[in-house]
Amino acid sequence: MDRRLILVRHGQSEWNLKNLFTGWKNPGLTEKGVEEAIAAGKLLKSRGYEIELCYTSALTRAQRTLDLILENMDIVNMTIIRNQALNERDYGDLAGLNKDDAREKWGEEQVHIWRRSYDTPPPGGESLKDTAERVLPYYEAEIAPRVADGGTILVAAHGNSLRALVMKLEGLTPEQILKREIATGKPIIYDFDADGNVTNVENIE
Repeated sequence: MDRRLILVRHGQSEWNLKNLFTGWKNPGLTEKGVEEAIAAGKLLKSRGYEIELCYTSALTRAQRTLDLILENMDIVNMTIIRNQALNERDYGDLAGLNKDDAREKWGEEQVHIWRRSYDTPPPGGESLKDTAERVLPYYEAEIAPRVADGGTILVAAHGNSLRALVMKLEGLTPEQILKREIATGKPIIYDFDADGNVTNVENIE
């Protein structure tokens, strides 16, 4: 029996392109982002995966990415569960700001700490630790049991919410996960044994 989890970060968003902090804001996908989502769907279809259930965040760029993936896998009438537990990290007061402008306002070192430390949040926002503390309980309660039941589960989410999952699934330290880049529109495939242990990890392109 297959027990498989597929993680996909949303395609490039308009604010990714403009180098803005996004967080819980709702920019759409760029043309490139749409192409990335379409390519991910075609790639997954070529592997012959049969998706049992999908999860995504409450943010439109992840939802749109998932819709495009399913459309290009020729999947209709799929059950999709949307939950803000899978939302991107909340960047608080940084949301909507250009990253270069933020460096000018607060200084290069401070902005680097907010972006790349594990447990120091920006003003009014979340650290990666905070993000993990909402993502991982949701995964354990809702997603992991579905994977254990068998089949293939697809999660379309965000760079930092997926970092939290990758950290758990691959047994990485906070220091290691901060260095891990999650590419837009590139599926990461995890296979599990009957005891819930990851037996194989594959990044497909």
